[in-house]
Amino acid sequence: MEDMRDAMLVGRDSEGKTVLRPTSPHLQIYRWKITMLQSILHRVSGSALAAGALVLVTWLAAAASAPSVFAQVQWWIASPIGLLVLFGFSLSLFYHMASGLRHLAWDALWGFEKPQFNATSAWIFAFAFVATAFVWGVGFFLVQG
Repeated sequence: MEDMRDAMLVGRDSEGKTVLRPTSPHLQIYRWKITMLQSILHRVSGSALAAGALVLVTWLAAAASAPSVFAQVQWWIASPIGLLVLFGFSLSLFYHMASGLRHLAWDALWGFEKPQFNATSAWIFAFAFVATAFVWGVGFFLVQG
């Protein structure tokens, strides 16, 4: 054996003979499907929500402390990078919510047919973008007065 990777591929069959075990296929072998993308994005959006929760806790802690600290946090949130973080947080929130509703439908044994998979996938993306645009549009309208 040339290196450790070769050793990890060696196994024994039911008769005790040494055999090479097959390797698992990698992502390059699979054709990308919308459900694969949505599974990955569901996990990513959940992680983004956890990070956004830390921003929310920071904002609440600043509000509970001194006015100067709160002003600094407000300045950061109102900056272009802060607004981008808030936009990403709201997009993640709506995406994760819609994807979670689809998981609830799956728990009720609905939506496992291919046409329903594709339709709900499109609906999830559409809902996430439309809901995010709506909330940001309303917020912009309220701020501009």
